[in-house]
Amino acid sequence: MRPWSAVAAASQTQTPSAEEPAPPRPWQPIIVDVPGPQFEARPPGLDASHPPDTECDGWSTTALTLRFASVRGANHRYYRRPRQDSARAAAHEPTGTIVFAVADGVSSATRSECGALEACEIAVQAMLNLLAETSGPIDFQNVAYSCADRLFELAQWQLDVNDPTSAEVANLYGTTLVAGTVRPDPKGPVVDVFRIGDSSAWIFDGAAASYHPLFSSKTGADIEVVSNEVTPLPYVPDPLDQLVTARLSAEQTLLVGTDGFGDPLGDGDGLVGALFSRHLTAPPSAIWLAHVLDFSRETFDDDRTLLAVWPRARS
Repeated sequence: MRPWSAVAAASQTQTPSAEEPAPPRPWQPIIVDVPGPQFEARPPGLDASHPPDTECDGWSTTALTLRFASVRGANHRYYRRPRQDSARAAAHEPTGTIVFAVADGVSSATRSECGALEACEIAVQAMLNLLAETSGPIDFQNVAYSCADRLFELAQWQLDVNDPTSAEVANLYGTTLVAGTVRPDPKGPVVDVFRIGDSSAWIFDGAAASYHPLFSSKTGADIEVVSNEVTPLPYVPDPLDQLVTARLSAEQTLLVGTDGFGDPLGDGDGLVGALFSRHLTAPPSAIWLAHVLDFSRETFDDDRTLLAVWPRARS
């Protein structure tokens, strides 16, 4: 039994007074199959840089609609650890392109929440800068190196050394990264996305209620042994070996998520896939997406982040 299970069990034995019935509590976690333990989240440690428990955002351009949410997992809520996931997005108004980044700080890194946040912010700004400089394809190799360079800068300051090794940087700020763009096109929005590490992306087909992974999966039905080994930033493959281009039809949605979402989703044909199929066919509010993402299911207690982009014609 997990340590917080006893806390949840004790709280469930307390019944309200018969004379004063407790009012219903709104927006309780959505339960999928067997729920995880319910308890009041503990605050993370004393560090002003820690991200909030939950964050979300949502807006539309002329052609596209974006939503994202990131929630702290039950494990981190119980053990007073900060949320190690992060997401950022912005619109390049001259082209109508959405640029985005999703990151999952490596659990073994001591400041991975900072690494994830910095990687997202640097990636988004680098893509905006490149879009402003050229009308051609974005140099995603350049974007990845910009993120790695920033992590090296942080490590120099944190360790008070001039030339930290890649291993030292990874031990402090190691993080996965999925970043890219969605640009409007008369034939359907074009997605360009790359990843470093094991976070992932999917094309969700609302009409078929199916999920098509854009990168190889670690949890698919054809995977016999699940590996938790991750090669994160600041390590950057040269050339990038996981770079994908896809086009969205009118009924399709780009999904980008950390493994806190991807692991329970699996192939998308189970209960978690059905849950999100119901709520992603059309853009929900950003706050509602965060609520759905914070579903309760036993054994799945990691931080979860999900970013989604829809063609605007459907919103």
